[in-house]
Amino acid sequence: MSVADAVSAVLLPSGAAFCALGALGVLRFTNVLARLHAATKPQTIGLVLILIGAAVQTGSPAASATLLLTAVFQLLTVPVIAETIGAAAYHGGVVPPGSLVLDEGGGEGP
Repeated sequence: MSVADAVSAVLLPSGAAFCALGALGVLRFTNVLARLHAATKPQTIGLVLILIGAAVQTGSPAASATLLLTAVFQLLTVPVIAETIGAAAYHGGVVPPGSLVLDEGGGEGP
């Protein structure tokens, strides 16, 4: 077993476990913000671990670069999407302002 095989043997199942736990969190959590957290944080970490594990296994630098660029794109776009969905839920009245510890929206709900 090579070092690349050992690294992939750790990264790929770890990434899959993060993704599975994120999906479980989306099903089990009760409010929008908790579900949003479960849909973004562990899913992103899981996907990045899977992509790195796959990049280690590829023999081609071009394929590895494509996988790593996909990971960077994921890390750049998911926080923006999460903030947009959270703001839409807040302004749509789905998130009760009383449930927030810090309300930076100024209570400008519907």
